[in-house]
Amino acid sequence: MEVLTANEEQLMQVFWRLGKGLVRDVLNELPEPQPPYTTLASNIKQLEKKGYLAHRTYGNIHEYYPLVSQEDYRKKSFNKLVNNYFEGSVQNVLSFMVKEKGISDKELEALKKLIDDYDNPAQQ
Repeated sequence: MEVLTANEEQLMQVFWRLGKGLVRDVLNELPEPQPPYTTLASNIKQLEKKGYLAHRTYGNIHEYYPLVSQEDYRKKSFNKLVNNYFEGSVQNVLSFMVKEKGISDKELEALKKLIDDYDNPAQQ
């Protein structure tokens, strides 16, 4: 799975939300200032070349749809983040989140519950 630019990620977010769409559908979902139609069409073609999108053709209209799920992309991106910036350690990620992002007591309790439930699936 090739790395996406921030702009490409924004477009994929639109496709994941819509499920499928024409270039003009995506354009309507983007915030101002919107890119020119032809630029957007080129970016969508690039996502197709990278294997993130495919299309169905109806006459001379292309309807694009995601080939990569948001969940698969999220997993790949998170694993890359953990490996590149936190020495592959989830503990380092959580430590960073607690120190830098100020996780609330409520969020910490929820994380503890997730861990406990994962360790003891029979108690669910």
